[in-house]
Amino acid sequence: MNTDSFALRHIGIREEDLPEMLKTVGVDTLDELIYQTIPQDIRLKNDLPLDKPMSEQEFLNHIHHLSRKNEVFKSYIGLGYHESITPSVIKRNILENPGWYTAYTPYQAEIAQGRLEALLNFQTMVCDLTGMELANASLLDESTAAAEAMTMLFDVRTRDQKKNQVVKFYVSEEVLPQTLSLLETRATPLGIELIIGKHTEVELDGSFYGALLQYPGKHGQVFNYTEFVTTAHSFDIRVAVAADILSLAILTPPGEFGADVVVGSTQRFGIPLGYGGPHAAFFATREAFKRNIPGRIIGVTRDTDGARGLRMALQTREQHIKRDKATSNICTAQVLLAVMAGAYAVYHGPKGLRYIAEKVHNHTLRLADGLEQRGLYQLNSAYFDTILVKAEANLIRPVAEKKSINFLYVDDETIGISLNEVTTEDRVNEILNIFSEALGKEQPSGTSSSKSTVLSTDLLRTSDYLTHEVFNSYHSETQLMRYLKRLERKDLALNHSMISLGSCTMKLNAATEMLPLSMPEWGNIHPFVPVEQAAGYHEVLKELARELTIITGFAATSLQPNSGAQGEYAGLMTIRAYHEANGDTHRDLCIIPASAHGTNPASAVMAGMRVVVTKTDEKGNIDLQDLEEKVTQHSENLAALMVTYPSTHGVFESSIRKITQLIHDHGGQVYMDGANMNAQVGLTNPAIIGADVCHLNLHKTFAIPHGGGGPGVGPICVAKQLAPFLPGNPVIKTGGEKAITAISAAPWGSALACLISYGYIKMLGAHGLRRATEIAILNANYIKEKLQGKYDVLYTGEKGRAAHEMIIDCRPFKEKDIEVSDIAKRLMDYGFHAPTVSFPVAGTMMIEPTESEGLSELDRFCEAMISIRQEIDEIQEGESSNVLKNAPHTLQMVTSDSWDFPYSREKAAFPLSFVQENKFWPSIRRVDEAYGDRNLICTCAPIEAYAESE
Repeated sequence: MNTDSFALRHIGIREEDLPEMLKTVGVDTLDELIYQTIPQDIRLKNDLPLDKPMSEQEFLNHIHHLSRKNEVFKSYIGLGYHESITPSVIKRNILENPGWYTAYTPYQAEIAQGRLEALLNFQTMVCDLTGMELANASLLDESTAAAEAMTMLFDVRTRDQKKNQVVKFYVSEEVLPQTLSLLETRATPLGIELIIGKHTEVELDGSFYGALLQYPGKHGQVFNYTEFVTTAHSFDIRVAVAADILSLAILTPPGEFGADVVVGSTQRFGIPLGYGGPHAAFFATREAFKRNIPGRIIGVTRDTDGARGLRMALQTREQHIKRDKATSNICTAQVLLAVMAGAYAVYHGPKGLRYIAEKVHNHTLRLADGLEQRGLYQLNSAYFDTILVKAEANLIRPVAEKKSINFLYVDDETIGISLNEVTTEDRVNEILNIFSEALGKEQPSGTSSSKSTVLSTDLLRTSDYLTHEVFNSYHSETQLMRYLKRLERKDLALNHSMISLGSCTMKLNAATEMLPLSMPEWGNIHPFVPVEQAAGYHEVLKELARELTIITGFAATSLQPNSGAQGEYAGLMTIRAYHEANGDTHRDLCIIPASAHGTNPASAVMAGMRVVVTKTDEKGNIDLQDLEEKVTQHSENLAALMVTYPSTHGVFESSIRKITQLIHDHGGQVYMDGANMNAQVGLTNPAIIGADVCHLNLHKTFAIPHGGGGPGVGPICVAKQLAPFLPGNPVIKTGGEKAITAISAAPWGSALACLISYGYIKMLGAHGLRRATEIAILNANYIKEKLQGKYDVLYTGEKGRAAHEMIIDCRPFKEKDIEVSDIAKRLMDYGFHAPTVSFPVAGTMMIEPTESEGLSELDRFCEAMISIRQEIDEIQEGESSNVLKNAPHTLQMVTSDSWDFPYSREKAAFPLSFVQENKFWPSIRRVDEAYGDRNLICTCAPIEAYAESE
């Protein structure tokens, strides 16, 4: 037993397990199974040319060595990013806790009540601080949220605006540069015309449908936008405001001066800078737009007994339902970071947040006065935390950098300084001393400010916020620690049992991969520092990009996309740019199989493409005849094919190279959705099958944890002809020679999270990566054979094999009035999260065990599924109250004095002996989905409601 081998720790199957598993599957060797699963014409002939794998200790030493190459300056750059303090109780109990970071998106509400409550807190915090009625449960970053606001307002234009083709969107020149770049990316394919200028000078009229303001402005000036908003509304122009969330503790909230949408980042609420991410953005709007708001909304509902419960509300808005009619392709959020930001507000409460905001503001006042006493002046007449100083940058910069301090050098004579929560009196003095030294100014005695604020009364907040008791109850560490533990106990995560979600690859997120996220040398770097200060980061990012390029067989990689759906969009935008560069601007049609993820058609429409859907045959494969007909029909305008491989049905289609060649023969490019890369790594790759670009879900195949629904990272890997078009950034140069505008706010997206995948690849190496893929395929086929005869498997390859996942058909049980959702809920009683339900085929379950589950856990899962099948057989004709229909069973039910069910309490709660050893209790009974949508409540009830109920 080689204890230095990380593969031994990551892969759950032991060598001694293989004979039994291979016998069950019906092969003699693992190589035989792979031969029967993956077509030989797309198999890799050699191992991936990657470095020798490191042991866990070697990797920790290596990543620590690299971290010391980063120079951690005190950064006062601002531009939407600020150093913050992560309270230790939140860092230890959320960020570093697998009970939080290994959980899945809360689609199964009954075993996700803790996460849902944490997200409801987040939504309430956002609504209260912004003064809006409705908020979602986080977006990817501030710039993405602003772009989503622009497109949502475009979608909800008035009937006359749509009829008259009103497409102009005003953008204040005060908007952050990275946001402007992303707006340009999103606006162009949709035909939106951006008008950029001063909000005091623009002449609004009926040719505009929307506007975006920055509050405070990008360089710190706080404007009173009331008159602008009033004028805009007089022309039916809806207004979005990008706001700094900490400033809203003392500034008038945008909702109170008429904003229709408010967006921003919650990074200041205890989230590390991480060289750009991941950070949870917020999106708040009016209830009138509840069916148009992008992302997820957590809503209050009730369970079977009428008790309060939480769930993801209004899911029919989502891209998986609306597909090409969706207004957003957002799938992954930043849930783990939203949970942390919400906990930050819970911990500090309204008084604590105001104290922090006032402290930042007072330090800024003192800094401005100290500079004025040195004969310098600054330009902002009203500011919260940022001042613009007139001084010669070439004199200031060398002195500042010598003292490890970064400012924002706006131009040769203007310097921006943004203070933050970490700023102290000593730090203010340090900044003042830099200016004194650099300019030869005499150091005045005493630098206290005589002002209490420079904000006029019309800019100051007078309304209360965070009045709910959750924000006024947990201000000691003991209290918050217990509250977070109480929430954690309501959630089923990977630290309890296997989560066998098809298409979602819930594998081990190893502790060694996660540890670097807590290192300050990685966490405290602003994304816009000079690149030489982030030398350690650049070594990691460059190497990770190289490794992903090798794994996919392509020519180049961009790490910028913040999620899989954003990766889809980025890939399609590079294809669009490629066609335009070739003069083929008419190529705007994207062919997508009917079985594709809902994000695929949504992404294509966002990229300005028309969508044509092609059929799948009775075996779940792409219908070649239908595809040929559509490709021939649309040959002249064909831009791309989007294909998932292995297919969404969990099959390696043998005709894939014929399919990709057909697209190339007609002038199109092939986009491969990387959702199922866990079945490819080390055995085949997207380049071999003939694709031109793919995105990779690092939060699936490459071990970044799902975190309850995010962070996700979705880099794109591209063939040589697409490499020049990889996305850039307006502040720090990145991307290809002909880079498209930004896809996400930070130059390298969620750079901090990339450390996890870097560690995963470095410790597994070429052999470990291939072995992981082989075992993922073995585990899926093992479950398939164990369930054979109890459940029908819908699709298999030509030799009867599944890839790394397979679909079982639950539709035959309808004759006993059992739906697939009943099986999903009953699995909770056995201690398991349900597999993916009703995707890609309604009434089915898609099971993916991954490579990191051991044989005993696979057997437990199979025992549970077989036991449930027996319970279905036991149901008598016409019986409406049975163990499946009443599932899940809570502790309160089982211990109640009353028991009116036709089966025992033991059968309800402990159906198999292994359940008794490690029982997980769902905290509520089955939620009422329809009630929650009809009575949408997505914030904590106001404190008055509790008083009334008492």
